[in-house]
Amino acid sequence: MGIFQKIKKKLFSSEIEKTVTRWYEADGENTLRIDYDNLNENSIVIDLGGYKGEWASNIYSKYLCNVFVFEPASFFYQKLKKRFERNPKIRIHPFGLGDQDKDEKIYLNAESTSIHKKKGKSENISIKNFATFLKQNNIKKIDLIKINIEGSEYDLLEFIIKNDLAEQIENIQVQFHNFVENAEARMKQIQNDLANTHTQTYQYKFVWENWKLK
Repeated sequence: MGIFQKIKKKLFSSEIEKTVTRWYEADGENTLRIDYDNLNENSIVIDLGGYKGEWASNIYSKYLCNVFVFEPASFFYQKLKKRFERNPKIRIHPFGLGDQDKDEKIYLNAESTSIHKKKGKSENISIKNFATFLKQNNIKKIDLIKINIEGSEYDLLEFIIKNDLAEQIENIQVQFHNFVENAEARMKQIQNDLANTHTQTYQYKFVWENWKLK
């Protein structure tokens, strides 16, 4: 890595650290990520990247809404099944949602588990077509979707926009990741496209941001 690349990487890391600090100063995990005036017990919430289920639990506890959780990593899926086994309004699915039906290899690394960061133990997983899942489950409106899928958010959101599905989603809460090739350019294009249908309600760059339907 050349000297200019090293300087650029250091400056970028410093920027991210400052953004993370601002996020926690705002208590974003306990405010911005769960405060939605459109949610109630009839709402449909999709949680992409269920992990240990903290967010799903918090959003359900506050609104008693219907939550569809997607977690393709078998270890975390089993933990989620156990955690919510007595709650019929929180449905756990052992696959991810994406731009097409496909099989992938996922690399297990706690909350950084990803198909893009190829480090650590791996396992084979399934990804299902986002649009097909909605159709099969007769979901015509999503009140809130949370997307934290470690680099796969770009393909998914580009698919949602391309197929005119964005207007079926009231709120889009997403964490973009910077380790994907052309991450910033793709993020900016997605944001520009979403601005046609949604308004950005907050943004902490490469931490969390939310888009609300106009």
